[in-house]
Amino acid sequence: MQQFMIGQYGGFDYGKFHKDFKAEFYGIEACSFPSDEDCQTLIEAAQKHRFHTGVHYPLRANPARLRDALFLSPDDYERSEAFQQIQEELDYMVRLQPGYVLFHYPKPVILDSRVDWSTWRFADRREYIHEVDLSLNELIQHSKYLFEWLSRKGREYRFQPILEFDGLNSYVYQHDFLEQLLITYPDIKLCLDTGRLYQQDKLDPNFDARALLRKYTKYAALIHLSNVQINETIQHGHYPVLPELSPGEGWAPIEDYLCIIREENSEAKIMFEHRSDLISAQDLNRCYAWVDHILNRVHKNSPASPGR
Repeated sequence: MQQFMIGQYGGFDYGKFHKDFKAEFYGIEACSFPSDEDCQTLIEAAQKHRFHTGVHYPLRANPARLRDALFLSPDDYERSEAFQQIQEELDYMVRLQPGYVLFHYPKPVILDSRVDWSTWRFADRREYIHEVDLSLNELIQHSKYLFEWLSRKGREYRFQPILEFDGLNSYVYQHDFLEQLLITYPDIKLCLDTGRLYQQDKLDPNFDARALLRKYTKYAALIHLSNVQINETIQHGHYPVLPELSPGEGWAPIEDYLCIIREENSEAKIMFEHRSDLISAQDLNRCYAWVDHILNRVHKNSPASPGR
């Protein structure tokens, strides 16, 4: 469980911390804290309980701005503003010294015109564009600039840049430019979200979540782990993963996903991006134990690894 993390979104919640966090966990991912006092509480808690911190951009909540930086926008001014906003956040979070800073990619999301995206959650119309608005070549050029800039800032501010996949179109999953960038800039890693991958797998006949996991997990530093049930409608979003939640009843095939993650990159951190308030403390412990068992059973039982 030393690779496990919990999230603290919208401020530092001691009630959630005491229920969700375990002494052997790696750390906490913070996002959208409303005040300096909340940020200071996080710093003091990290020092007291000796956990690592990561930031899901932005660290500070700002109702006047979109949460995500639109660094791939076809609009030059909007792209410039996105990098300026990130710079301001990096300057602010120096005192926290996060191990990583995570950004959604691609942003804006590039919508595949063949897919009905009406069930995809967007907080604002500016968060997505259509394929006709940004060509593959433009995406490649903007992504190259993003990788170079984030790599440089990561060295300057001593954090690992992480890109979390948002909604994907064929530019990403049918071409290799992103993989080449990840190889060229090995300090930049990915975050894969099981709930989001499963949702796109269900709505997009051209998308294969398992295939994407097999291709990209090797470049991942972080997995956002939660479940969701999808039949005729989407229900129970960000539900904790439990062994009895059957794919036959519309739940994501979490065990399959975790087995791929174990095979491709067993060192990736697991951030439980779930609503623990939906289950009891006993079931939460079962959730943790089940995930730990899947990820580590091969290594623990392997004859080549005595004593582990």
